[in-house]
Amino acid sequence: MQRLTVAGRLLITALILAAIFFGFRYFGGNDALRKLSPKQSEESATLPRSDDQTSTASSDESSASDNRSSSSSSSDEASSSSNAGRSFNYTPPAPNGGKLKGVVELGASGFNSFIIRVDDQKNWKLEKAEFGNSLVIENMASDDDVRSGLKSYIGKMLDFGVSGRDIHFVVSSGAVKADGTQKIIRALKSLNYFVNTVTPEQEGSLGLRSVLPADYESNSFVVDIGSGNTKISWKEGGSTKALETYGAKYFQNGTSDEAVATEVKAKAKQVPDDHRKTCFIIGGVPFELAKAVRKGKERYTVLDAPSAYKLDNAKSKAGLNIYKAIADATGCDQFVFDWDSNFTIGFLLAMPK
Repeated sequence: MQRLTVAGRLLITALILAAIFFGFRYFGGNDALRKLSPKQSEESATLPRSDDQTSTASSDESSASDNRSSSSSSSDEASSSSNAGRSFNYTPPAPNGGKLKGVVELGASGFNSFIIRVDDQKNWKLEKAEFGNSLVIENMASDDDVRSGLKSYIGKMLDFGVSGRDIHFVVSSGAVKADGTQKIIRALKSLNYFVNTVTPEQEGSLGLRSVLPADYESNSFVVDIGSGNTKISWKEGGSTKALETYGAKYFQNGTSDEAVATEVKAKAKQVPDDHRKTCFIIGGVPFELAKAVRKGKERYTVLDAPSAYKLDNAKSKAGLNIYKAIADATGCDQFVFDWDSNFTIGFLLAMPK
């Protein structure tokens, strides 16, 4: 190398470098370079992922979503297998014109409000419903809390277009027994509103008036499972029969499931045999049962058999015990929950035109 000229040395060096370059490239140098480069500790949050990464992530998310759907579907099938394909096809007559009327219910678990449009023929449609959970029943709210809550309900109804004279207040038969009820009655009187109270029999009759279609009066009955009590009613000979039994909060009094089931069965067996084709059912616990199997926004949902439900909280389990006792006693296998009806709507329908 020492005898070579500078130009010769440069030429030989260039040839060696070229040979190394092409050899390295031929034997997978790109992969080797990637292996030698330092790994990134994390991907930049501001840079988009490559197409491959996006595709893989989307595939993973899709797979996870499918797994969740499959799991949810399996769970739904397990809890509602007996309800598969069952529906209740009935469309109640719509009101022809009519006016708006509102009612606020004080139940054993809080305030609920309903606004309906009703015509002269008593055809009605639910326009708005609001369910609230008040601590009044547990005696944990002040007079000011009660008054402000009632003002809120009244204000929303007025804003919706209900006349002040067409807003009514009804205390359920279960709530009448609660110590906090008088607090609410005092608050309403201070707002110049009259409070309507109903007996269990009246409540059962009003619930029936709201939920039982005329076409089913001769072969069906109605159940309203409330927190404070349960009402069982039916039409017989042009009059309404209504019975009261335990409500879904019976566990708070230390009453056993067996004792409740025995009494509920005794009451339910009084429903005439020819009125057991269909049971129209309403109330807080039936609402939870219907929610698990509702199809879309249907008004009527056919409940599963009691054995299909697996419930956790005490009130729901107690309500399910009542539902099972009624099903066992009557042999009725079609319990239809009405999403729009409530005994207080029956109260509005029973009022003079």
